[in-house]
Amino acid sequence: PVSPPQSPPRNPRPPRLAAMGSAASPPRALDAATQEDLKRVSAHRAVDMVESGMTLGLGTGSTAAHALDRLGDLLRTGALRAVAGVPTSLKTEAHAARVGIPMLALADAAEIHLSIDGADEVDPDLNLVKGRGGSLLREKMIEGAGARFVVIVDESKLVPRLGCTGAVPVEVVPFGSAYTLGLIRKVFDKLPGFHARLRTVKSKASDRQEELFLTDNGNHIVEMFFEDGIHGNLRDISDSLLRITGVVEHGMFLGMATKVIVAKKDGTVAVLSKK
Repeated sequence: PVSPPQSPPRNPRPPRLAAMGSAASPPRALDAATQEDLKRVSAHRAVDMVESGMTLGLGTGSTAAHALDRLGDLLRTGALRAVAGVPTSLKTEAHAARVGIPMLALADAAEIHLSIDGADEVDPDLNLVKGRGGSLLREKMIEGAGARFVVIVDESKLVPRLGCTGAVPVEVVPFGSAYTLGLIRKVFDKLPGFHARLRTVKSKASDRQEELFLTDNGNHIVEMFFEDGIHGNLRDISDSLLRITGVVEHGMFLGMATKVIVAKKDGTVAVLSKK
């Protein structure tokens, strides 16, 4: 168990954020900002919300990796104390261990105060597509268990509707996965431009061969593609997918985000809150 903080120290702001302006000085553009710069900015802003004594849900992916690095730095310098994390993937677990973040299993975390993770897409209602890296089940379990879920993105992740920019993943059990794929296709049978497939990766045995992708849970991923995003009631679509025997979980995170931190190319940071 992690003991509560006593007079937690204020987190030092990262240098890039400090240069972005304050109430006394208007924000200025990041010099030659790359997408990686923007990811780092949003990740560091989220870590500013962390206090000593917290248990955190630790997200997976390139944006969440910047948050892990920042947390590790603050723990090493003593700016944060008694912080522990619940990792959402084996990759995150390894990264957290590398930078010195103590970890807990989900069952051992009395409370998850705050989860920090990236997203593949964010719609105007702060619904998300997550899990294109394959960690959607553990992400949804851990981030759904927490008191607050802060999403960190650059502005390229903002979309008018989910499913606009790429795959919406669905985790399925390996047994009969091709059959389950067919059932998922039937949910969108009359939707023009829809297609779905089982995710494959290059075989470890030969670069010329492919094999089905396996999640950390040993499951397969069905990738759903929409020509113009998902139209219709997202919760009804969610229910239809989850009623399919063989479907474990999908990558639509509906109504879960409490805040979304968006780093923009003009050097500003927008904080969007749940309505």
